[in-house]
Amino acid sequence: MHIADFVSGSFAGACGVAVGYPLDTVKVRIQTQTQFTGIWQCTVATFSNEGVRGFFKGMSLPVTTISMTSSVVFGTYRNCLHCLSQARGAGCGPNTKQEVFLSGLAGGIAQISVMSPGDIVKVRLQCQTESKRGGSNMLRPKYHGPVHCLLSIIKEEGILGLYKGAFPLMLRDGPSYATYFLTYTTICEWLTDSSKKRPDWSCVMLAGGIAGVAGWTVGTPMDVIKARLQMDGEQEMKRYKGFFHCVKETARVEGAGVFFKSLGINWLRAFPVNMVVFVTYEVLTGFLQARPDGVDPPRVGLE
Repeated sequence: MHIADFVSGSFAGACGVAVGYPLDTVKVRIQTQTQFTGIWQCTVATFSNEGVRGFFKGMSLPVTTISMTSSVVFGTYRNCLHCLSQARGAGCGPNTKQEVFLSGLAGGIAQISVMSPGDIVKVRLQCQTESKRGGSNMLRPKYHGPVHCLLSIIKEEGILGLYKGAFPLMLRDGPSYATYFLTYTTICEWLTDSSKKRPDWSCVMLAGGIAGVAGWTVGTPMDVIKARLQMDGEQEMKRYKGFFHCVKETARVEGAGVFFKSLGINWLRAFPVNMVVFVTYEVLTGFLQARPDGVDPPRVGLE
């Protein structure tokens, strides 16, 4: 088992959260609240009403949970590649693109059980626009922080409330991570000279950024549905009876274009975040797998 990938994936995920969280807050608000009409308007309104802290609401729990989920994703991906390679038998050459796709799909689905509780807390806190600085005549925030939000959801909705939106989350992350890893390994393969054992850092950064953009292009429609189901009934009457009803009503009321409403900000956030994620991952994996004899370990992807 490749333990190093679980460790380096965890640190890479935490670094990615720190880089992309402000834009993630803007994205979630645009997806779930009609008073925000665009990236700039939402950014200005958030800063005016809540200050800089408004962009980092609920960040502490996602740093922990995304560290865990990123660990599961990268570790599962790497070990699935290894298992698929062994299943074909020794000496069968590098992993195929189909194996990379399936391993990414497995990694994305495997992390849902860890991802969902932290994700719903993150979304609820990000959509809480009331400011603690407000006067006595203004609405006060419902949740006082990540732990209070987590306990409140369990109290009001039960343990299953933490998994509200888990189905669209699975439909988002399975195909997204499959596309993510396939794009990364393919670009690295294209841009790396056959005489080199590993890609240059410029290649890693470019491939990571593009992989993030590709993954979010696939995942954005389900991300919209997930966020709406997670917020359903929080700020107004419950609107959706379930996943399929949410998809149908969202398309009927706002048109098909709403499923890509936050695609622009997802692209804007995905490139730098995943550039950092893959650089961190590659550095730590290379360090943890370094051998005394100086022989380089095989790299992630089409090995």
